[in-house]
Amino acid sequence: MPLKKATVFLNPAACKGKARNLFEKNAAPILHLSGLDVTVVKTDYEGQAKKLLELMENTDLIIIAGGDGTVQEVITGLLRRADEAVFSKIPIGFIPLGKTCTLSNTLYPESTNQVQHITNATLAILKGETVPLDVLQIKGEKEQPVFAVTGLRWGSYRDAGVKVSKYWYLGPLKTKAAHFFSTFKEWPQKHQAALMYLGPTERPPEEPEEKPSRPPLYVRLYRRLRLYWASPPKEIPQEVTPQDWEELNLSTIELSIATQNRQLDLTRTEDFMDICIEADTVSKGQFVNRGSQKMRDPHACPAGSQCIQASRCILQLPEGTQGSFGIDNEEYEAMPVEVKLLPRKLRFFCDPRMREQMLHAAVQ
Repeated sequence: MPLKKATVFLNPAACKGKARNLFEKNAAPILHLSGLDVTVVKTDYEGQAKKLLELMENTDLIIIAGGDGTVQEVITGLLRRADEAVFSKIPIGFIPLGKTCTLSNTLYPESTNQVQHITNATLAILKGETVPLDVLQIKGEKEQPVFAVTGLRWGSYRDAGVKVSKYWYLGPLKTKAAHFFSTFKEWPQKHQAALMYLGPTERPPEEPEEKPSRPPLYVRLYRRLRLYWASPPKEIPQEVTPQDWEELNLSTIELSIATQNRQLDLTRTEDFMDICIEADTVSKGQFVNRGSQKMRDPHACPAGSQCIQASRCILQLPEGTQGSFGIDNEEYEAMPVEVKLLPRKLRFFCDPRMREQMLHAAVQ
């Protein structure tokens, strides 16, 4: 029986340059001892993983060793491929080595010990349990699509959050300082846009993982000959049902569009993403206090926000809008975009205990 081939995408720069050492000491020995045929691909610069994924040949599993940025690059490269329908079925493992590893909260039990967390994640990959995760396809008018497993943020909390590290010398006060100093700009800070969206879609039944066995050669030949000699079928025009787009103009301190991956429900009957439009009537004190909460849970939707469930949306920004989006904690220029939910698009390895919790939580 041939060995299973695993391709590891390792970002050595993650975790302030410690990722390579953490991987080689704690994860690599386990992977090699498991009997996998392991190929490690080290990325040298930002965006390289996307390009490497376009050239990747067949593999049995993909392992991402890094943080949120590495995950976002790998899935974007994977889903931009012309043959993404085939490659998106390859199971993906995640070894959390970055500064921010949002996905590890869904896939693995919480742990304060980094080495143990890395070891648990690696062992979970070898156990083979997977869960389906939703993906957001985010496309500008001229750009290639970007893909995300967590979500998109646009607003004042995101802008203040990226500046926290500049106040490192203030220690535990750096988060409050970043948000406090950001209130010195014009206040209240309003982000205005037009939003069009479609409601949730009904979840189709799960496709069987096992492929049906291939029929014998004579059966395949007979089918092809029958199709060749048969007269072309008459095309019956299908009625296209108009899509019910909802429209609204918004003014918000922050807008976020998030998948359901943070609180995964394996038994839900509808597919949707959460759009949170936060009120722009926030005082400076509330902004500073809420900023600390946002650092812990960036996509939390506070009381008083407008919450929308949608399967697809179009965000139109006024001409001349400046600033940036945060897409899975990676910075992109703010521009008009279409965001489309790709439900259960990718399968990620997870700890069997977490999968059990998801199923029990859904039953309760």
